[in-house]
Amino acid sequence: MAKTTANLSASFLSDMRAALDAEKARIMKELGSFTHRNAGDPNAFDVKLEDSGTEEGENAVEIAQFADNLSLEQELEKGLKDVGSAIKALESGSYGTCKYCKLPIGEDRLRIRPTSTSCVACKKSLTQEA
Repeated sequence: MAKTTANLSASFLSDMRAALDAEKARIMKELGSFTHRNAGDPNAFDVKLEDSGTEEGENAVEIAQFADNLSLEQELEKGLKDVGSAIKALESGSYGTCKYCKLPIGEDRLRIRPTSTSCVACKKSLTQEA
């Protein structure tokens, strides 16, 4: 079978594209459950402030939920950005290449984390793991 980006087979790259598309759909669905698109930036989301009532306790619950949702929104937006970057790398032919050492990222690592941009050795070095 012909090898493509970073010596990865077309079949593997197809699998990764399907996994990335599925992850993008999952993130978008989750974001849609508690946010709406930002009118000024179609790639950004704004957390909806739910109205639970007018009592002090109800307002405290609203604020706590809003704070939790803000944190979750930021995490999901980062995930969505990572997925988008991985899809662009697939399309440009650079998917599966470590951004630090420029060596191929192992298929096992990419199967576990399709948005990986670094090989295991570089990741360990960056996080100072033994």
